[in-house]
Amino acid sequence: MIHNTQSEPILTVTQLTRSIKTLLEGEYRFIRISGEISNLKTPYSGHSYFSLKDSHSQIRAILFKNQKKYLSHTLSDGQQVICFGRISVYEPRGEYQIIVDTVEQYGKGNLQIEFEKLKRKLSDEGIFSEAYKKQIPPYPAKIVIISSPTGAALRDFLKIAATMESHVHIQILPVRVQGNESGPEIVKAIQQANRLDNVDIIVLCRGGGSIEDLWAFNEESVARAIFDSIIPVVTGIGHEVDFTIADFCADFRCPTPTGVATQILPDVSAVKAHLELLERRITRHLQHKVNYLENILRNNIRMLSDLDRIFENLELRLNLGKTYLFQAIGNTLSGREMRFHHQEQKLESNAPLAKLELQDQQLKLLFTQLVNRIQTLLKDKESSLGNVAIALNSVSPLATLARGYSIVTRLTSSGKPEKVVTRAADTVQGDNLGILLHRGSLECTVTKVKP
Repeated sequence: MIHNTQSEPILTVTQLTRSIKTLLEGEYRFIRISGEISNLKTPYSGHSYFSLKDSHSQIRAILFKNQKKYLSHTLSDGQQVICFGRISVYEPRGEYQIIVDTVEQYGKGNLQIEFEKLKRKLSDEGIFSEAYKKQIPPYPAKIVIISSPTGAALRDFLKIAATMESHVHIQILPVRVQGNESGPEIVKAIQQANRLDNVDIIVLCRGGGSIEDLWAFNEESVARAIFDSIIPVVTGIGHEVDFTIADFCADFRCPTPTGVATQILPDVSAVKAHLELLERRITRHLQHKVNYLENILRNNIRMLSDLDRIFENLELRLNLGKTYLFQAIGNTLSGREMRFHHQEQKLESNAPLAKLELQDQQLKLLFTQLVNRIQTLLKDKESSLGNVAIALNSVSPLATLARGYSIVTRLTSSGKPEKVVTRAADTVQGDNLGILLHRGSLECTVTKVKP
């Protein structure tokens, strides 16, 4: 250290650098810092050197080889990450840097959770189902592109369209594809495209980026606008490894904006070649058809020239057939007539009327005998019934009642007969009795019992 005449000492570069190092490493011993990876380099040593930057600043970072085993993903430029480590000062160049211990993707946690949650919700509703996917027209006449008007994705699409010499009418609906307002703008553009005339395909395209950059295409409103679109929607968002909710909802997904152009734009040269091939096939087919019809015509003309001879043969065959028919009819009628006469003679010999008259006389005789027998039986039964009635009357209780006797029964409290009373001792004073007479009955109350 050098002292001057003033009170403040003069520091060397090394002294100042060491002082800064002590101060920084002591103040920021362990830190978590977020930013975007850029200028990533991994030399033969296996250590990774990169810059961690945001919109205004950057800081150098180093990740040693032995720490890479703790990473859950491979580092690449453009990744938004959170680094955990410590600040260090590299004295030879007087530069400060962060020595990284672990790296995790920034926003991976919350945004990925929201992504998976919305993906499950829409999948359960069936919005991703193949049953709702609309057919992409193979030869569209008009395409609407929804994209950033200044983005590389749109330029790549138009470049491919120019290369393929496509005559498809392309209309651009400019929107923001990143930021808080991008989602509503995309929804509005999809709805506007559905109101335009004669649109065959809607294309959503954007270049690659982090999950935050592509988040507009993961919003539920955009997904439902794609699902509700009457016009087929094709997506070309990000890189081949990038998947958004919009990709799952779309009717067709291409890995990149360039891929969309090559997939949906018809190749004019290929179409021309195909049309020429079809023309040659149709020409050959028509020629074969004409030759075939000409052969049929020649055969018909040759056949018409022999009509007179054909008609003469047909007339002879007709007359011969008529003769055979009349002979067959005559033979059939003669046979039927002979069988009829034979049956008539057989019926006359059996004489059914005479047999019926004999059977009628026998029936009348049997009927007379049956009537006489029934009358005799009825008289016998009537006599037996009279004798039984006389015997029954002699022992009937009604006959006894007619001579002045009666039947006494004890009555219940409801007035119904309970049992026949044959002795005075079977009653007590106050019992209700019923007395059945020859004509009518009496109900009495016992006032005194004399056994």
